Amino acid sequence: MKKSKGVSKSFIGFLCVSILIWILITMSKEYTTSIILPIAYENIPQNLLLQKEPLKQLEVTIKASGFKIALTKFKQKQIFLDASSLNRKKKSTYYLLTRSYKTAIQKQLSIGVNLQQIAKDSLFLNLGSLQTKKLPIVADVKIDYHVGYDLSSSIQMQPDSVLVSGPENQIKNLKSIQLEPIKLSDVKEDFSREVAIVKSNNLKNVRFNIAKVTVSGKVEKFTEGSLLVDVEILNLPENITINTLVKKVEVVYVVALSNFNKIDEDSFQIKCDYKTAENNNLNYLIPKIIKKPPFLKSVKLIPSKIDFLIQ
Repeated sequence: MKKSKGVSKSFIGFLCVSILIWILITMSKEYTTSIILPIAYENIPQNLLLQKEPLKQLEVTIKASGFKIALTKFKQKQIFLDASSLNRKKKSTYYLLTRSYKTAIQKQLSIGVNLQQIAKDSLFLNLGSLQTKKLPIVADVKIDYHVGYDLSSSIQMQPDSVLVSGPENQIKNLKSIQLEPIKLSDVKEDFSREVAIVKSNNLKNVRFNIAKVTVSGKVEKFTEGSLLVDVEILNLPENITINTLVKKVEVVYVVALSNFNKIDEDSFQIKCDYKTAENNNLNYLIPKIIKKPPFLKSVKLIPSKIDFLIQ
């Protein structure tokens, strides 16, 4: 049986050399082709900010050797366009004439790559005037307290406001700035947390003078107390004498343990307006708290109505 002859090594070598020579000859020739260049804008006037994402790619026609074209496509270098001198089309629309940037783009291309043409004649930028406003910060705090504990004063934020800078159309409707939510469990002591400001996706070009806020609260054990307090009747006509079924009402209050001993009967003032009962045809008076300590967590009166008889 005859053996088939294999392809000789010398033939394969010759073929590889031929292909290499062909590639070198082909790639050394000059070609005209279109490529896409990544672009960025620099030197935008300080009083203006981008309101929308601008065009970030530019199609151009270049003339160069095959090697240079391949290298330019493979290793795309970002081209920077000077936006310090802008033409204004309308209120927030500005544009650049690309023919004015042909020399600047050519200088940023590799040696041997010649810029022939730019596909677009204008590049548009949506810019808004830089505005700054001070906005209050809103905390989103959810707290589960240990039994008998609660805040002894309102939650504090440091700082409690933020300076917001950005394009007018992005910040003109902002009323406040939200913080990331906080959730605390079984709380029975003071707390302090550093919380980040929420920056939504539609505020990409908005800047804040701070990134985080310290949220803190004072927590104390609370207890319930009660006192009997005299009731004063207002606007009672001189020709009328009434007899109320109770002379005192019970004031039931919740207070921090540290303030419990500060409460006495003189801490409260309870009054009933006879004219309110008369105008509404009521046979009872409605006691109202006129004076109370500011540090109480809650307070209620028992009874909430006081029956009376006219003598």
